[in-house]
Amino acid sequence: MKILDADPIDRIRHPLDEWALVETAFDSADMGRTETIFSVGNGYLGLRGNVEEGRDGHVHGTFVNGFHETWPIRHAEEAYGFARVGQTIVNAPDAKIIRLYVDDEPLVLTEADVLSYERRLDFASGVLERELVWRTPAGKRVLITSRRMVSFTDRHLAVVTYEVTLLDSDASITLSSQILNRQDGRDEYRSNVHGTAEGFDPRKADLFTDRVLQPRIKREEADRLLLAYRCTNSGMTISVAADHQITTVDEYTSTTTLEDDLAKRIYRIHAKQGHRVRLTKLVSYHTASTVPVRELADRCDRTLDSALEVGGPELFRQQRLWLDAYWKRTDVVIGGQPELQQAVRWNLFQLAQASARTDGGGIAAKGVSGTGYGGHYFWDSEIYVLPALTYTSPVVARNALRFRQRMLDAARARALELNVRGALFPWRTINGLESSAYYAASTAQYHIDADISHALCQYVSATGDQDFLNRGAIDILVETARMWADLGFWRGNGDDVFHIHGVTGPDEYTTVVNDNLYTNVMARANLDAAATSLRVLAKEDPSAYAQVVKRLEVQDGEAEEWARAAQRMHIPFDENLGIHPQDEAFLQKEIWDLDLTPPSHRPLLLHYHPLVIYRFQVLKQADVVLALLLQGNEFTLEQKRANFMYYDPLTTGDSTLSAVVQSIIAAEVGYGKLATDYFNSALFVDLLDLHSNTADGIHVASTGGIWNALVYGFGGFRDHRGEFTFDPRLPDNWESLQFRLTLRENRIRVDLERESVTFTIEEGDSFRLTVRGQKVFVSAQSPVTVPLSHQGARLVGTPTMDDVRGQRRADGSLLTASIPAIALDFDEGEALGPID
Repeated sequence: MKILDADPIDRIRHPLDEWALVETAFDSADMGRTETIFSVGNGYLGLRGNVEEGRDGHVHGTFVNGFHETWPIRHAEEAYGFARVGQTIVNAPDAKIIRLYVDDEPLVLTEADVLSYERRLDFASGVLERELVWRTPAGKRVLITSRRMVSFTDRHLAVVTYEVTLLDSDASITLSSQILNRQDGRDEYRSNVHGTAEGFDPRKADLFTDRVLQPRIKREEADRLLLAYRCTNSGMTISVAADHQITTVDEYTSTTTLEDDLAKRIYRIHAKQGHRVRLTKLVSYHTASTVPVRELADRCDRTLDSALEVGGPELFRQQRLWLDAYWKRTDVVIGGQPELQQAVRWNLFQLAQASARTDGGGIAAKGVSGTGYGGHYFWDSEIYVLPALTYTSPVVARNALRFRQRMLDAARARALELNVRGALFPWRTINGLESSAYYAASTAQYHIDADISHALCQYVSATGDQDFLNRGAIDILVETARMWADLGFWRGNGDDVFHIHGVTGPDEYTTVVNDNLYTNVMARANLDAAATSLRVLAKEDPSAYAQVVKRLEVQDGEAEEWARAAQRMHIPFDENLGIHPQDEAFLQKEIWDLDLTPPSHRPLLLHYHPLVIYRFQVLKQADVVLALLLQGNEFTLEQKRANFMYYDPLTTGDSTLSAVVQSIIAAEVGYGKLATDYFNSALFVDLLDLHSNTADGIHVASTGGIWNALVYGFGGFRDHRGEFTFDPRLPDNWESLQFRLTLRENRIRVDLERESVTFTIEEGDSFRLTVRGQKVFVSAQSPVTVPLSHQGARLVGTPTMDDVRGQRRADGSLLTASIPAIALDFDEGEALGPID
C-alpha cells in the first residue's frame, strides 16, 4: 500500500473545492484519467468527459447500461460447462459532439493557443461546466462556455449547451453538432481477443473485429436528428436523437448531413464582436432487448418533446433539486479535512452516477463511465455498493435486487449445467449468462449466491420491506440454499460436519480450494436465512407460504436440512495460530515475499502465471478479513485481531476492493493509523489513478466502499440480524464525522465527535439502537447524545511481513508463527469490543 500525502492532489491544476472537481489546465498526457473522473451519468446513460469538439480523446465514450454485443468465446481447449458466449458493452453513438470553427479554423485543444481554461464537475448541480478563451491563428480571442448533464429526473435525457462569444472582432462561426457512430468498421479496428501477452489485461473489455451496430433508421425532421441501430449478434436495439435550439441576434444559416453513421446539423453564423451564440442540444437514448428500432425512435421523440416543453433552464433546476435530496440523505461530512471532504463527495457523486437510474438494471463494475470489465456486473455490487444504497437510497437498492430476481431462471439453468440443484448466479454477466472464460477464478466463486442473499437480507432488515421478500424475492434465498445444500456434503465416519469443496473465495490468487472460510461462513448465513424466512412466513402469512411452497416445490424437511447444514458448517480454525485458515490447505503453502517483489511486477496477475501465484500464501484482496466484516457477529474481537494481523501483510491490494475492507477491520481491531492509511488509499483510487486503469472507467465498488469505510469503519455502525449497533472510532486528526442512515423509514443523522456521538431523527418518529452496549431510544422530538469515555483499543505498532513468516518444517509447511504481542493503549478505562 502506498502511503499518500495529506493532500496528494496537484492543487495548482486541481484547486480545492469541497463541492466540485476543478481542472485549470488541459493536458493530453492524462486524457484517459480525466475523461473518466469528469464523466457524467445517471446509472442508465453515461457520457465520458471528452471535450465537446470531439477530436481529442483517449476513448470517445458514450455508454448505456446493459447495451451489449455478444460473441462466441473460443477456448483453446474445450470442456463441458465452459462459458460459451461473451458479452461486451457497446460504445454507443456519440451525441455530445459540437465542433467549432472560427473563420474556418477548427478548435483542437491539443494544438490550440488557450489563454485560459477551467473545467468544473459540480457535485451539487450535477453539471460539467467548461470555460476557455482561445486565441485563433489569426489572433482573435474567442470565449467558449459549455455545460453538460445527464438527467437524474429523466433517465433517457442528456443536455448540452455550447456558447461562443467573439471578444475583440467579428468573425464567421461554424458549429457542427453531430451524432457519430465510431464503431462503424472505419474509425477503429478492434480485436475480440485481449491481444499479445505483453498487452494482456483481463480488467479491460474484449474488443470487436467486425461491425457491431447495423444501421436501421436515419432521419431528419426540422432541427432534430435521429440514428437507430441493431446489434449484429445480441439483437439489441438503440435509437439516438438530438434536438437543437440556436439563440443568436446575428444572421445564420443551417444545413443537415445525414449518413448511416453520421448525422450533422451545421450552423454558420456571421457573428459580431460581443454577441453571444448559444446552441442548446437535447439528446435522448433508448435501448431494448427485443423492441424494434421504430418504437425506440418514437420513444426518443417523446423524450425530446417533453424536454422541449420543460425547457433547458428548468431541466437544470430539476437536476439540482434531485441532488439536493440525494445529498440530504447521503452526504458524509468530515470535520476539519477539506481535502478529504472533496474526495469523499466525488466518490459519493460517482455512486449516484453509477446507480441512481438503473431502474431495475444491474450496477456495472465501471458504471457507465468506461469499457472496463466489459460493462459486466459482479458480486461487487451486492457487497460494496448495495450497503450504501440500502441505508441511504433504499429504492435504488430494491431495484438492484429486482435485477437479480429477474436473472433467477438463468441462474437455475446454470446450476443444472454445473450439476447442482437450485440456482447459481454468474460471476460476471450482463444478460444473465456466465461470461467468464476462466472458471478457476470466476465460475468457482460460488460465494456470489451467498453475497446476493446477504444483500437481500440486509435490505429487508434495514427497511422492514418484508413484502418484497414475501412476494418473490424469497425465491432467491430458497434456490441459493438448495445450491449450497447440494454442493456441500456430510463427511462420513461419524463426523457430523458439513463441508464445501472445490470453490474459490473472493481472493483470486487462491483458487478451487476446499472449505474456503469466507464461502463457508457466508453459505452458513445463506442457509440459515432461507430456513428462517420460510419458518417466519409460514407463521405470519400462511397463504403466502403456501404459494411459495407450491411455486418452488419446497419439500417437507427441506428447510430443516438447510438449518442443520448451517448449524454444522465446517469453519476452519487453527488452534496454534489462533486464526481461521483461508482454506483447508492455505497454511501449508510458502509465503510470498512481497517486500522483494518489485513495483514493476504489480499487480501479480499481469506478471506471473496463475500456477506460480496459486502455490503461495498471497492474496489479491481481503478474503477472511471480508468475512470478519460481513459476519462479524460470528467472530470474537481477539479472533478478528489475530486474523487481521496474519492476513494483512499477505494482501497485495492488487484489487481496488481490498483497501476499504482492510480499513474497516483495522479500525475495529484498533489499528487507527493503518485504518486511515487504507482509507486514504481507497479514497484516491481513481482521482490519482493508483491502479493505472482509471482510463477504463470508475471503480464503482470502491466508491461504495468509501461510504462503507466511513460508516462501518470510523462510524462503527453494524447491522447483524436486525440489531443496529455503533462502536465509533474517530481518527485522531478528524474533528468530527457526520452521516445519515435510513432505517425502517426513519432518517437518522449521526454526529460523531471526540467525546460523544449524537443521534437526531430528521424524518420519522422514533428508533432504538445500541452504542457500545448501551441501549438508546431516539425520538423525533429528542435527539440523544451518548458520551464516549474512550475511543476503544488503539494498538501500538503495525503487523509486518516478518511477524507472519513463521517457522517452517524441512518440507516448507507451517509449524508455528512468530506473531509478537502488541501493546495496548487506551484513552481511559477498559477497551470495549464491538457490540455484536
